[in-house]
Amino acid sequence: MSLTKKIIIALILGVAVGLGFNLFAPTAFGPVDAYVLVPLGQIFLKLITMLVVPLVFFSIVLGTAGMGDTKKLGRIGTKTVGFYLLSTVFALCIAFAVALVIQPGQEGLMGEAGGADFEAQEPPPVIETLLNIIPTNPIDALATGQMLQIIFFAIFIGFALAHLGEKTSGIFRLVEQGNEIMMFLVTIAMKLAPYGAFGLIASALGKLGLDALASMGMYMICVILALIIHVALVYSGTAYFLGRMNPVQFFKGFFPAMTVAFSTSSSNATLPISMKTAQEKLGVSKPISGFVQPLGATINMDGTAIMQAVATVFIAQVFAEPLSVGALVTVVLTATLASIGTAGVPGVGMIMLAMVLQSVGLPVEGIALVLAVDRILDMLRTAVNITGDAACAVFVERSEGGKDKMKTA
Repeated sequence: MSLTKKIIIALILGVAVGLGFNLFAPTAFGPVDAYVLVPLGQIFLKLITMLVVPLVFFSIVLGTAGMGDTKKLGRIGTKTVGFYLLSTVFALCIAFAVALVIQPGQEGLMGEAGGADFEAQEPPPVIETLLNIIPTNPIDALATGQMLQIIFFAIFIGFALAHLGEKTSGIFRLVEQGNEIMMFLVTIAMKLAPYGAFGLIASALGKLGLDALASMGMYMICVILALIIHVALVYSGTAYFLGRMNPVQFFKGFFPAMTVAFSTSSSNATLPISMKTAQEKLGVSKPISGFVQPLGATINMDGTAIMQAVATVFIAQVFAEPLSVGALVTVVLTATLASIGTAGVPGVGMIMLAMVLQSVGLPVEGIALVLAVDRILDMLRTAVNITGDAACAVFVERSEGGKDKMKTA
């Protein structure tokens, strides 16, 4: 049985077990969750997370050095960042359109809005965000997992290796070997993916149950519908028109990584699997994949942006606070800038949402209204986030002349 089928079966079993405990044996769920489900999910998640920083460093260094010349690197960097920012704007516009048409908060679901655990934070100035990309201590950035700083440092190292050529061939070979070790360890960790997926989804649904999901049905429908439209229009269009790849083949090839993203709710944790899948199933070369996808895991958060836009409209309608066109533009700008450098870990969308709500003067306490179902939506939007990274990698690969290597239908 293929790994994909095993993961799908594990997800289905996880849904059944989680809801079963929640509905029929809630008192027994606590011990089972603490001693079985949480350990199963966390062991897998920690194994994958353990590999993220070294994998990102090695892959970015190799990807940059493999470009050969600085013109190519600049060209690919411009395409990648431009695609990510533009797709985020598209995602926000789609989300606003869906939310304003369906109006999920029109019924006035006030309830108790207290209990939000997220404090509003002023989004940092753009110039500060850009300056913080440059690490003052690269070793500290590696130790603390500051992804943008790691990427910047790795690009510098890769640029030096490409420029020095034979003088640093030994270092280049060492980095290549380090990358091979990381990919081998990813293969080993992936053997635990079905068990991890089962534990994570069963634990989440065992805690939430059906009541919490039903109470936020319209909000969930809006987010899911916007995610589907964005994937169907933007990512399918990117694969077909820019990547010259059959969208069905694109999604079929990348589906294993999407299932892992769904279960982990973390773009960073899924990065090793998404890179491996893009290289082996979609025909993206290692240099392109090694540059585009780690960068996307850090700055490309279309799914999270969709959640923020829908949640903003939902909370504004619940509290009867009108949103002007200027406020909608502010949300677009804030959400796009906030996504740059935000860690791709579970739950980070709530922190970003607090920034967005504050930017348009909405009560941050409204986060409590969407908190109950955020875990499920976090799974879905993470799958969308990494799919966008893969679509960009396919587009960049094709635009850089990788037509013979690409797998087409």
